[in-house]
Amino acid sequence: MEKIKAWDLYIRVYHWMLVAIVILNYTLLEDGDLPHKVAGYVACGLVIVRIIWGFIGSPYARFSEFFPTPKKVVSYINELRHGRHPRYIGHNPLGAIMMLWLLFLILAIGLTGWLLGTDLFWGSEEMEKIHTYISHTMLVSAGIHAAAAVRESLIQKENLILAMIHGWKRKN
Repeated sequence: MEKIKAWDLYIRVYHWMLVAIVILNYTLLEDGDLPHKVAGYVACGLVIVRIIWGFIGSPYARFSEFFPTPKKVVSYINELRHGRHPRYIGHNPLGAIMMLWLLFLILAIGLTGWLLGTDLFWGSEEMEKIHTYISHTMLVSAGIHAAAAVRESLIQKENLILAMIHGWKRKN
């Protein structure tokens, strides 16, 4: 079986670092404490570098490779509706939407967290609620993302989680 490098080292390290930061910030690190804030800023930094990498990175990391245009999304959904499951080396159109959504949510969490430390929003219960709501939305979205990766792994008969560790996928 011929293989192709789908995910470069940055994408893999970035992905698993974000997973670790989200888990740490949601479970072990105390809201508002310095480690929680630092982890959040690191997550935002990773996302900013990921956005840059989307323009200059390896082929399957580039937005031009997978950006989910309406035409691509509708075509992919129609394929699924007809029982066909097109295989992609990089992100499929729905996976691309989720990936972009998760990037947005991480930045929104970082922004609202930062705002909580400003004079304008210090102690703001409303901003805390927004920050928490976005955080919960991100967790649910990440859960859907993980479940979809498992589902696609079973359908495509290729372990996508393992591919995000070593970077390789089968070529065809």
